This record gives sequence, C-alpha cells and structure tokens, in this order.
Amino acid sequence: MDELLQSALNKKQQLYLSNFLNQYGISGLEQALQFFIDMQQEYVCKTKISISKIKINDIYYLKIQKHNISIYTKHDEYYKYGTLNNELKQLSAYNFVKCNQSCLVSIGKIKTIKHNEITLINNTKLHMSRNCAPKILAAFSSSNNIP
Repeated sequence: MDELLQSALNKKQQLYLSNFLNQYGISGLEQALQFFIDMQQEYVCKTKISISKIKINDIYYLKIQKHNISIYTKHDEYYKYGTLNNELKQLSAYNFVKCNQSCLVSIGKIKTIKHNEITLINNTKLHMSRNCAPKILAAFSSSNNIP
C-alpha cells in the first residue's frame, strides 16, 4: 500500500514539475529555487546584550546615525552598533543598495521611485540621493524585468 501511495505522489510531483518547466523553463526553476534559498537566509543582529536572527526577506531598510544602526523589518525594529559599509558588504548579495549617505534599502521592498523619493511596499518613504540614483534605478529595473 505504501509503495502505491509513494508511486502516485511521485507521478503527481513529476506532473507539477513538468507543467512548471513547460511554463517557465529551466531559468524559471533556477529563479524559484534561488528565491526559496533567499527566503531562508537570516541576518544576525548582535549587540552587547542580545542576539536576534532576522529573516533577510523581512528587512525593509537599515538606517544609521552616528554608528547606531536601526533595522526596520516587517514585524519589528532592531538596533545595533556598526557601520553602513559593513552592513552593505553583508547584505548586497541579497539586493540591498545604498539609497543615501545613511540608508540601505532592499530592492525587493521598493514599490515606486519618483524623483528623489523611494516608496516602499509598506508606504515608508525614503530619500534617494543623486549619487545613488543610477544604481538603485538599474537594480530596481533589473529585478522587475523593466528594460
């Protein structure tokens, strides 16, 4: 009985996979797998008295003022001491870019960019400096398949 059930599940999974590949191709499968991997990645926020693990996908942006970093997420705010450049080194692989002298933003959390203002999917508005604009616009366009 177990073998029959397992065989039926395998056929069903093969059908789903075949349909997915027909619709999206190998590159679509690779993107889906990368998305799944990225969803599992965690950022460690460590201070002198606490350590928190935050899903990178939950982070909207980071802001710094005099080495005090505020991390704004879907559920909460976290605080730590450090430099924006160190955070950028750690998060750039996950589509975080500098939007001004004191802020990193997740490209995936941007809803709109208009003039020098970025609006996030939670309606937070961030200033975008002229120096950072070309890189942000290119990353945003690329991530949304905009030519």
